[in-house]
Order: sequence, then structure tokens, then C-alpha cells
Amino acid sequence: MEQEKEWNFQGNEELNASAVSVRGVFNTLLANLNKQDQRPLLRLCRADPTDFSCFRTTPVAPDAIASAAQSFSFNCYPPTVGLLEARRAVAEHLSSDLPFQLSPDDVYITIGCTQAINIMISVLARPGANILLPRPGYPQYEARAACNGLEVRHFDLLPERGWEIDIDALEDLADENSVAMAIINPSNPCGNVFTYQHLKRVAETARKLGIFVITDEVYAHMTFGSNPFVPMGVFASIVPVITLGSLGKRWLVPGWRLGWIVTCDPNGIFQKTGVVTNIKNYLDITTDTPTIMQAAIPQILKKTEDEFFAHNLDIMRECADIFYVRCKEIPCLICPHKPESTLTVMVQMNFSKIEGIIDDVDFCVKLIKEESVVLLPGVTVGLKNWLRISFTAEPSALEDALSRIKAFSLRHMPKCHTSSV
Repeated sequence: MEQEKEWNFQGNEELNASAVSVRGVFNTLLANLNKQDQRPLLRLCRADPTDFSCFRTTPVAPDAIASAAQSFSFNCYPPTVGLLEARRAVAEHLSSDLPFQLSPDDVYITIGCTQAINIMISVLARPGANILLPRPGYPQYEARAACNGLEVRHFDLLPERGWEIDIDALEDLADENSVAMAIINPSNPCGNVFTYQHLKRVAETARKLGIFVITDEVYAHMTFGSNPFVPMGVFASIVPVITLGSLGKRWLVPGWRLGWIVTCDPNGIFQKTGVVTNIKNYLDITTDTPTIMQAAIPQILKKTEDEFFAHNLDIMRECADIFYVRCKEIPCLICPHKPESTLTVMVQMNFSKIEGIIDDVDFCVKLIKEESVVLLPGVTVGLKNWLRISFTAEPSALEDALSRIKAFSLRHMPKCHTSSV
């Protein structure tokens, strides 16, 4: 009898090693849900405000999609770089905050900001190259870098300085193989907003190091604290900037997957160095954003009223206030700064106030089992024994979740501390 031949297939070990994502951790935690608990599951782990009914997109958005579909003009494949009308609308929208005018040729439409990240990391990957990423940060950058063989070097965000970048450490990280640094402003996961002066220092340091800046501005203008949003493109005359953005968070439509890559480069450095050519070449071999979604962009950007954004920011501000006050009542958690932007905040664990908990992952597993509340372990975003909490929820649901977390904390408090509570 002929011996059966062994199969040659082996999985991509780089993919297995890098497959850390918010979605993956969320699904893993759900497997620990106590199905006997009749209380509603409260998800404070995903930056998805649409989990709660108080957050709904403007009617302008679905009307624009319907209009595009019903026109029968956008059932075709789109151009590789995106519809001209969509690119022009994004250029005009972003130019209102910049000291120079963007062209439609500076804009590339993507399937959300996730694809924009994937494209830029893939464009930069070459043997021996490295990229500087923030810690804590968004895990998609690191996962994509690992898949592409691009070395990651982390610079720290400092909680004692309001989560500012440790700029002094950047020069020690970078070398002749460093290709770029990435920042997220406003910050997911920290909930802070970088000041004009701090961003200028980042630009000057990047120029000194000979690297450009990728700025993730998915949460642009979603600020409700003392620091206003300043786009990194303001400093593009100092250092070339790649801006990544999307409609998802500000318009409360994360599932629509409408994003963009924008080259902010008045000195034309990206053209000279081939970055623009590489972006276009990558777009030639990847999936396009649905044409009707692109066709809706101009109407969504131009017709959304300021009152829509103001209303959402009022709710987010209320949630930030509730979270910061109530978090102080939870013995084992320390919130170094009140969130002033985005949808998330980083909270440190105080192990002297809790027992029977090994680390942040163990905390989250036991919390969902006992209280049906889901938080994201900080290790997912690069900070072990911290927690990333999405505080933007229905205020009543946020109150309920924080009450459950407090009950969990008190139940696991060391016996020597319980008498003083």
C-alpha cells in the first residue's frame, strides 16, 4: 500500500505571534461570561459608542448613502485612489484646519483607518527597517508591523506628564534604519490631547532624526477638555506628515469603514522619496472602499450640522465626569488623569488593594465572570497591569458598570483592608 504523503502546509507563525487585537481579546473574554447572570452585559472594552442608544449618527449620513445608491451612478468599481469627489471633499474638510490647501491628489480613500494603517506599515516595511510606535498605543500598528517584518521600537507616553510623549528618549531609539514614527492624537487609549507646543517639539525632533510622522487622527475634534485639537499637518513645513483618519468615530458609524490617507507635505518630500508611488502601488493590489460609500462622503462632510457634534461632545463630557468621580471610589484602580478626548482612558491597577488577582488579564476574566462587565486588559495596548476602559456609554449604563466594578473590587479586597471600608 502506497504511503500517504505528508502535507507541506504550515501556518504563518508571524501572523500567529502578532494576532493581538481588541476584537480578539474581546472575543476571548466573552467565552468567560456567566450565562446564568441575568443582568445585561456591559461592554466598556470597545471604542464603539453605537453599543449605546444615546449615540446615533446624523440623518445626513444614511440619506447620503441612500442617495448614492438610488442614483445608480456608483455601482461600478471606483478608481484605485478613490473617487475624485470624495478625495476633494476630504481635502477641503481637512484644509480648514491647516495653513496650506490640500489637493485631491493628496488624498487616498481607504476601508476605514485600519486599512490606512495596514497600507502605511506595508509601504514602509523593508529588510532591516524599524518604526517608532507609542506605548501604550493601538495594537493594529504593532500587529501589522510584525506581519511585515518591520521592527518596532517603542517610545513611552508618560502618565505623570498627562500622557505626553517622552521626546527626550526618541533620539536614543532612532537610527539610520528608522523610517517613521507614529502618534495617535487625540489619544486612543489614553484619552489625552497633545498641545500645539508639544506637537511642534515632536515635529522638530522627527526632522532632526530624518523620519516623517504618521499621525492617527481618527478622533479629530472629539475633545471636551482644556486642550483643543491641533492637527499634526500644521507642522508639515517642518516635517512631512501622513494623516490617517476616518468618518467612523466622529460620525458614529465605525462599521461603515470609510477612511483616508492624506499626505501633508508642502515641500514635496514624499514625491521625491517614492512614498507616494508606493502608496499608489499598494492600492493597486488591495480592496477598494465600496463606491457608493465614497460617493456619500461629500454630502456627509458638508451637510452635517455643528449641533450634531456638540450634542455628542456634551454626552462624552458628562461620561468623563461620571467616570473620573466614580473611579476614585474603586480602591484597586487609579486614574492618573481625567479623560479629555476620544472614548477611552487608561487606569492603573493597585495590587495592594486587591487579592486573588494575578494581573490585568486575570482581573478582566474574573470581572466578566462575576459582574458581566467587559474591560480591556492593558497588556493588549502595551501596558501590563493597566486597564483600557471605554467610558463613553449611556450615562446610566456607565454608572451601573462602575458600581459593579466597585463591588468586584471590594469583594476581592485584602481582608486586612475590609474593616476600614
